Amino acid sequence: MTPEFDPGGFLQGLSAQLHGLIPHDRVTVLYLDEGGRTFSVFAEHAAGDAARADGRYTLSLARANRYSIAEAVSSCVFAGQAEFVRDAQSDARGMAGTAVPGVPQAGLRAWMALPLMGVERVIGALIVGSTVPDVYTEAHLATGRQIADVIGPVIESIVLVHTERRRSQRLRVVPEVARVLGTSLNVAEIFDRLAAAVRLVLDFDIMATSLLESDGMKRWLLVAEGRPVRDEARFEDFSFAARLLAREPVLMRDCESELDLAYPADRTILEDGIRSFVAVPLIFADKVGALLAFAKRQPDGFDKSDLEVVEEIAQHVVVAIQHQRLAEEQRRLAVAEVRAQQLERRVQRLHGALSEQYGFGRILGQAPSLREALERAARVAPEETPVLLTGESGTGKELVAQAIHYASRRADGPCVAINCAALSEALIESELFGHERGAFTGADRRKPGRFELAAGGTLFLDEVGELAVSVQAKLLRVLQEHEFVRVGGTVTLKADFRLIVATNRNLTDAMARGQFREDLYYRLSVFPIHLPPLRERGEDVVLLAQEFVRRLGERMGKGQPGLSRDARELLVTYAWPGNIRELQNAIERALIVSDGGLITAAQLGLIRSQLPSGEASLAVANHDAAAATLQELERRAIAAALANAKGNKTAAAGALGITRMRLYTKLKRLGLPFQ
Repeated sequence: MTPEFDPGGFLQGLSAQLHGLIPHDRVTVLYLDEGGRTFSVFAEHAAGDAARADGRYTLSLARANRYSIAEAVSSCVFAGQAEFVRDAQSDARGMAGTAVPGVPQAGLRAWMALPLMGVERVIGALIVGSTVPDVYTEAHLATGRQIADVIGPVIESIVLVHTERRRSQRLRVVPEVARVLGTSLNVAEIFDRLAAAVRLVLDFDIMATSLLESDGMKRWLLVAEGRPVRDEARFEDFSFAARLLAREPVLMRDCESELDLAYPADRTILEDGIRSFVAVPLIFADKVGALLAFAKRQPDGFDKSDLEVVEEIAQHVVVAIQHQRLAEEQRRLAVAEVRAQQLERRVQRLHGALSEQYGFGRILGQAPSLREALERAARVAPEETPVLLTGESGTGKELVAQAIHYASRRADGPCVAINCAALSEALIESELFGHERGAFTGADRRKPGRFELAAGGTLFLDEVGELAVSVQAKLLRVLQEHEFVRVGGTVTLKADFRLIVATNRNLTDAMARGQFREDLYYRLSVFPIHLPPLRERGEDVVLLAQEFVRRLGERMGKGQPGLSRDARELLVTYAWPGNIRELQNAIERALIVSDGGLITAAQLGLIRSQLPSGEASLAVANHDAAAATLQELERRAIAAALANAKGNKTAAAGALGITRMRLYTKLKRLGLPFQ
């Protein structure tokens, strides 16, 4: 984000892009604060409307730019649930919040309110509205969700950078407070000038400070519209006194619900009309010697960023009294600058993740067999050719499918995935084709299928070998005719998607058993790509393990403990029947039981096992070469088998328990002669 970022222009551009996907007359983006109590308008756009000037925008400098969640269209949107109003005149929700900027206004008859997800939380809502009733369908809702998922992290990063930059700007103005304090050590004498300096960085109705004595507060010095409000109070009469004495700042967003009426001073605060405030202790000689507080007559008048500013001001009050103003200010500004730079780098990473989070570069590994598979995938990505991904479970077939999609001409479209093994025959047909209302028991509404949802993009069918033969026939027809009909429907729909399928089964054997149609197989296997199992990728297992240690260690708060020598040896020699998925589980298990030191082989919880059936004999040769790698053992076993068979490839493959084609693949990978 640059300093000239224009939220209105951003949303105008988004609106132009949306028109081809979702009809609308108004688009609004709301931003939810971290506390989850209030929200603001990030941007809004409607054709022909003048820009709003009420100061209640997220990137506005005004503190009056927050609305209560109760004023929103529906608080469920901020809880992560989409709201879908077909006709405001017949829906009770259509009357809610009509006076709040950014939510459906008079004249809008239908709208969708979609939650915006940031990196870790719901950060706001995308509202798309139309003056035409019943204009939105479930397909529009699905498209809206995808758009919201894309722009959510972008908007969060923009607000984060703006917030940090504004914070840095506010902190740079704070030295003016120290300059005012430097003119006198009598705070009461320069209180009005101090309040004027503070108003440059903090909006408030009342500013108060107090000196503490053993018997309570000596005197309140208050500023409220230029006049004193109350002269004296006893410290113990406040419910939050103990927190301040414990050096804890106090931030009260809603005094009516957070104060205790059993305390007389709390009642006084409410009687004076104060509804939110922030107070911090002033520390002198390692002891709380005074308080500094700011109050407003409206709830949610302050947030955590304001608390940080107040704490900074309090520091300058102390520094001025102790004649250490310059040194303290330089340190604070240096810290603020470092934090701003860190956030800038984080935003760059977020933007990079948005554009490349599914690229081929995300797939780790240097094994020749893996690089060959990825090269084939990259070569076929720009084409419309169907792709068949084969390999054992957990070898990363879905990652490769996503990489192919995002490297294709359909990258701007959806990438829709479905696991064919997870659903019954009846359900898989409904999931793929969709269904009309009343098509079967329980079908109470029309539902678009994956063929529809993947329009303009890619459809990824995982475990395609598990499809029932009857569904295989229907899928074949869709691929041949490029059209389909929903279950229970009569309207023919166009099928506009690129197909990628994956399986861990041997489809050739399945065809021989009559479990998979030959004609469908030849449709799907135009461009097959085989992903090697982890046990054939050599040192890649250590590379992947280190990445899982880094990623999971950060998430679990364990740092990056590293791998011991025995753990590395076990990782390389273990057979990995569950492949990368099993490796990730092993690393997570080890991190849970680790004590912060190097991860050991015992902590991985793996039991040394032989290679899978058909390849076990490759690991039994040359037991005296204990230090040899698994690849070297495999090379020696194959060489010995060829020597015993006098160069006969078929006989050698039979002795090793593998196919002749598999033997040729291994000869090529291991650099052994073919002739």
